[in-house]
Amino acid sequence: MTSGRRRAELFVDEERDDRLDAWTTGDERPMLLGFLGAQRTTLVLKCAGLETELARRSVPPSTLSLLGLVRHLADVERRWFRRVLAGQDVPLLFGSDTHPDDDFDGAVPEPSVIAAAWEAWRAEVAFADRFVSEAPDLDVEGHDGWRGPVSLRWVLMHMVEEYARHNGHADLLRERIDGAIGV
Repeated sequence: MTSGRRRAELFVDEERDDRLDAWTTGDERPMLLGFLGAQRTTLVLKCAGLETELARRSVPPSTLSLLGLVRHLADVERRWFRRVLAGQDVPLLFGSDTHPDDDFDGAVPEPSVIAAAWEAWRAEVAFADRFVSEAPDLDVEGHDGWRGPVSLRWVLMHMVEEYARHNGHADLLRERIDGAIGV
């Protein structure tokens, strides 16, 4: 008798899954960083082993793809940590005022586009991690043109929510590509 698959199983073997190492008690900063790190790792896992398939769209007319999610989340990291919290006057990498959905629309199955997306995402994550580690506390504030003042604490919670939402999309996209399931 063969056993069926469960969606609640881990995407990778438990021994190789560092998402389970997040803090569950103690100081707020490492706990928030643990949750965010686990969500970032989930995105990487959902994309692992794929090349040009990363650009495969979900279903017409949607432009949603794993590659689009990587590009989108690079811009989200950049927006909140560089632009809002650090106050840097830098453009988004993939979207713009004239082409706000270019993070998804421009996600095409070309190796250079894929490499650039991952390079950008890693750079933005590294900047965010440095910013958070150097911040004196979670009450550091930046100004968002839409929300007004926002704290580092709020941004970290928002980033966990942002990744969790999009990792739900990544679950469905990956299953459509090769049938892989799990959290």
